[in-house]
Amino acid sequence: MGFYFSIIIIILCIVLSLRELFIPDKIKGKKMSIENFFILAIIYATVMIGFGLIYFLVGTEGHPVIMEGEYTKSTSTNEAITTISKLETCIYFSAVTLFSVGYGDIAPIGIGRFIAVLEALIGYTIPTAFVARTVFDRKV
Repeated sequence: MGFYFSIIIIILCIVLSLRELFIPDKIKGKKMSIENFFILAIIYATVMIGFGLIYFLVGTEGHPVIMEGEYTKSTSTNEAITTISKLETCIYFSAVTLFSVGYGDIAPIGIGRFIAVLEALIGYTIPTAFVARTVFDRKV
């Protein structure tokens, strides 16, 4: 029950963050400013951390999500460090996917492929929506 509740809360946070791009007069009519830069940075951070937490939570439920290369696996035996290492790896994979870098050291598997495609699609859409809201003045 807690797993599903956590996933719903994370998705809600991501959606509300992305919603900032489409709220009238939030970005509209302003050229690139420090305020707009911070809005964009917060949106990217929310999406990146949110998807990283989704990868982590789905992975802890026993579903295969990401596969690490041999040189990226942790050799630590401490459970807390291993959990933190897995969380760091999930957030790193999320950032690499969101910014469409794709180094290749970590690959999505199973349900992680669908989640990665969705995140990559959002990663491509955020700059387009931001530029459209900043540059174009929508008059109805």
